[in-house]
Amino acid sequence: MEYPATRAEAKATGATHYFTGLPCTRGHIALRKTKGVCVECMKQDWVADNARRKDLPKSEASKSAGRRYYERNAELVKERAAKRPAEKKRAYRKVWDQANPEVKKIHVNVRRRRHRQATPKWLSPEQRAQIRALYQAAAALTKGTGAPHEVDHVVPLAGDNVCGLHVPWNLQVVPMPLNRRKSNSVLE
Repeated sequence: MEYPATRAEAKATGATHYFTGLPCTRGHIALRKTKGVCVECMKQDWVADNARRKDLPKSEASKSAGRRYYERNAELVKERAAKRPAEKKRAYRKVWDQANPEVKKIHVNVRRRRHRQATPKWLSPEQRAQIRALYQAAAALTKGTGAPHEVDHVVPLAGDNVCGLHVPWNLQVVPMPLNRRKSNSVLE
């Protein structure tokens, strides 16, 4: 594409950019906006400004705008999140866990309490050993195959319609993606 050679030509023709072939004050030989700003300088300023603003606390207006966007575009946001690579998800989760240790601790404690409350007192030591063996089998499968495996409750501990027990006959070792897809439901 042919660009005007001077700012005056760009203004006269209504063009948004022009190219002089001369370096700007920072030394870039690049397009310039008709307003007189070098495009490369603008890019560098955007990067620097975004890095600076990333460290600032978010305002309440910004947080509420983010919530409104999510309410309007929840499916799109979830779809984009599902497409993220596993490494990025793990890295984000690690950063979140480090930034929110109290909330992380609460989640872990709730899960442990749910397991403890769902484990009947009448379980025999052999049955408790079977439960431990299932968790060990899941870890061994993960290590052996390289594909993550988890122990799943056939009838979930906190289902919508029914709640199961943390007993050997309600547990099974399944691949992690299947367990996550199943979530808190009973597979038929």
